Amino acid sequence: MFSKSKINEPGPNADGATPSTPEAAAPAVAPRPSEFKASAPKAKPPASTLSADLHVTGNLKTTGDIQVEGTVEGDIRAHLLTIGESATIKGEVIADDVVVNGRIVGRVRGLKVRLTSTARVEGDIIHKTIAIESGAHFEGSVQRQDDPLNTKGASKVPSGAPKSE
Repeated sequence: MFSKSKINEPGPNADGATPSTPEAAAPAVAPRPSEFKASAPKAKPPASTLSADLHVTGNLKTTGDIQVEGTVEGDIRAHLLTIGESATIKGEVIADDVVVNGRIVGRVRGLKVRLTSTARVEGDIIHKTIAIESGAHFEGSVQRQDDPLNTKGASKVPSGAPKSE
């Protein structure tokens, strides 16, 4: 009724002999699933989106990307943070890349900070690079730092300035 396919039969060994048992043809150790490596890097997940009708009270923290269209009362930490035109953030924003189209009331820390023409920022900006488009409203101070994401050094006196004790 069933016949064994010749495709699955083992071929001759290097010495010309064919193995007599299926165990002899099987590999000695089966690879474990944890040993398999992905051939291509994993695709980056899409940005998390907080819609315009969403109001969040509390802090948000991710290593990924966030797009905010609603209101957040709390601090946000992300890799790429995009503040939509209808969005309002009341708290500190810390991200590698910050694009502000909406309103932020609080400190902004980022390696790259961009205020578009519709941005409204009330607070200090600590950055490595900054771009402010014509029409953006900004009230606060701007400070350049090589490592703006390091919050521990925020109150440190610059090395050239005298220390007050």
